[in-house]
Amino acid sequence: MSATAVIVAVWTYMATGSFWEAFAWTIVTLLVLQVGYFVLVVRLIFGRAHHAATSQDPVDAVPPLHRDGVWF
Repeated sequence: MSATAVIVAVWTYMATGSFWEAFAWTIVTLLVLQVGYFVLVVRLIFGRAHHAATSQDPVDAVPPLHRDGVWF
């Protein structure tokens, strides 16, 4: 994400010569990347929950949400 932001900032600055335009495009890029990341994580979580709810296996495939006492 940082590398993408730097590339967009430098590329936009070289194309336009405006620091503020490069800054604005960098902020837009960071927002799009963050929203996309959030949507994908939510999709993974709800997809896993949906799969576990519709599964016919008698064993619960979803692990518990608490720690098992193992510390690394």
